[in-house]
Amino acid sequence: MFDIFHIRKQFPILNTKVNGHPLIYLDNAATSQKPASVIETEKKYYEELNANVHRGIHSLSQLATTEMENARKKIQTFINAQHDYEIIFTRGTTEGINLLAYAISNSRLLKEGDEIIISHLEHHSNIVPWQMLCERTGAVLKVIPMDENGLLQLDFLEKNLSEKTKVASFNYVSNALGIVNPIKEMISMIRKNSGAFIIIDGAQAVPHFKIDVQELDCDFFVFSGHKMYAPTGTGILYGKEEILNSLQPFHGGGEMIETCSFAKTSYAALPFKFEAGTPNIAGNIALGAAVDFMNSVGIENIQTHENKLLASAQQKLLDIGNLKIYGEKAPRTGVVSFTLNSAGIASDAGMILDKLGIAVRTGHHCTQPIMDFYNIAGTIRASFAVYNTLEEIDIFAEGIVKAQRMLR
Repeated sequence: MFDIFHIRKQFPILNTKVNGHPLIYLDNAATSQKPASVIETEKKYYEELNANVHRGIHSLSQLATTEMENARKKIQTFINAQHDYEIIFTRGTTEGINLLAYAISNSRLLKEGDEIIISHLEHHSNIVPWQMLCERTGAVLKVIPMDENGLLQLDFLEKNLSEKTKVASFNYVSNALGIVNPIKEMISMIRKNSGAFIIIDGAQAVPHFKIDVQELDCDFFVFSGHKMYAPTGTGILYGKEEILNSLQPFHGGGEMIETCSFAKTSYAALPFKFEAGTPNIAGNIALGAAVDFMNSVGIENIQTHENKLLASAQQKLLDIGNLKIYGEKAPRTGVVSFTLNSAGIASDAGMILDKLGIAVRTGHHCTQPIMDFYNIAGTIRASFAVYNTLEEIDIFAEGIVKAQRMLR
């Protein structure tokens, strides 16, 4: 049974007051809050298990290794990867995408004139690494356009797929607008028309609904821990075993070698080949605890609850009027992104809401091309998590009315 009061009790920060008001945290697309179980897991590591992982013969090292590798197995099951060694620990989505861009470059898999396809809805972390790769290799970047509703124009994708297409990288859910892209249709189209690597940015999808990487049939899937109730500085790169084995490493150093001499170095087997250096052991173990938390609530329950929050927020904003919701008619999850038709800018409204204890994000959300498309500087973005309530949505709507009044 879904019990919102029991869920909220698990998040210590929700007892915080901001400017004399109870905290209403609606900035979950930037980072989510952490339940006590995750906080305690990280604390326990440093108090009881602190040791470096792998190769250590002493007890603490072996215990720490077991805990971190158990977390890897939890994540494997969570996204239904075929093997646990297809799960690579990273610092987050940004590092995962950069890892792939450099590994593809290091493997000399792109040449001048080859093509990389992304979409207009991407976060900067799924734009800049590919621009840098194009600069290194002479490859060409192509961008799927969007329409006024934020929907991608898939006819462009179909027309631009060819044997030259080497990489196709898209987000599952737009962080700026919350739009859920038709990823399964896009993957099917790419498979039929090219041999491109398919990379899915799942940072905004994993917190909100069930992911099955085998059903998706993507080659890579990247996401961040801190958006799904885990610590910052944690993340996952999933990749198909055969493809990961074919790529050259991104980082060189300890842990990722099989043998090392001044004459020649050979690389370790998966997953360690892509995990150079001492990992974020405590964070990775706590990421496993975040998976446990989400499973305890139930992914379907999270999705159902958040959809109610989104529907309520959107309807209340439309009832208020004198504002514009971006992507209003598109399928979305977890986010309502809008501007006021009054004279103030988004940050003005954000500061007024903050005085009422309401945390939202304002600005371009690391998606400047989206803002340029709409010819705006930025939006007010309210984003939801499992611990938010319909009562908080009511207070948020009242705050918007106040902001409108003050910004006339």
